[in-house]
Amino acid sequence: MSAAVEQALALIRDRRPDSTDKALALLQNTVYSFSMKVCGHPEDAEDTMQEVLLKSIPHLSKFENPRALAVWLYKAARNRCISNRRGDKNSAAKNLSLDALMPNDRELSELLSKTPTPEAATLKRESAEHLRQAIAAVPPAYRMILVLHDMEELSTAEVAQITGLREGTVRVRLHRARLLVRRHLADLTRGVAPGSLALHAASERERPQRCRRLFAALSDYMDGLVDDAMCDEMDRHIKQCEPCQAFLVSLKQAVAQCRSYAPQCDSQHAEELRRELVLKYQ
Repeated sequence: MSAAVEQALALIRDRRPDSTDKALALLQNTVYSFSMKVCGHPEDAEDTMQEVLLKSIPHLSKFENPRALAVWLYKAARNRCISNRRGDKNSAAKNLSLDALMPNDRELSELLSKTPTPEAATLKRESAEHLRQAIAAVPPAYRMILVLHDMEELSTAEVAQITGLREGTVRVRLHRARLLVRRHLADLTRGVAPGSLALHAASERERPQRCRRLFAALSDYMDGLVDDAMCDEMDRHIKQCEPCQAFLVSLKQAVAQCRSYAPQCDSQHAEELRRELVLKYQ
């Protein structure tokens, strides 16, 4: 969970006008940043921020812990983003299979080469814009999970509570979203628009079964959610398999980039709205 929500609730409990203003600024930016990641449009993000914060005013003093406040805010913002989505090319539901997301021989060769990885190159060159494009190219049902879990730092259980999905479904969608955003980042460094090429139906060569099994569990492995026996097996395999080592590093870099992306709400309209909100709260 973002530290901003925790700080905001502590400030609200101060019951001072200046503390209220600071608290609302933190919540404003939290909702705006989330909405930008999900919707990709500043106008939609501002509309969502205004509606959610106005709805929150009667309830702010009633929240007993920051996690409850965070779940309420994100659920309200999620519902608004879904209803306000503008012409999303990826709005149709899509099922992303693991086979389609497995790296092909060319990708693995690039990852194993001595040149910087696509993700490292992206980080050095127009990182924020590339990342914005890569996230926007992920289908909405998967993007929502990626944003809530990796970018807003919510737990699997909290994401399930906000979205109404089972925790197992959240984990499946999170893994596929991570794999897809990693691929889109790599495509952008080659000058290919994310999502413009069909997903790989299969690798040129069938990957070994142990590699395929590891590939399916990489996100759970990264997040420390596999049992001890499975973890030991994966540790041994990764130590012996250079392509799997390289791909794991690449996936971790993509997740780290997602976590670093934080659009800021600094418009004049936001300041005016906050002054109105402070008066309403008082």
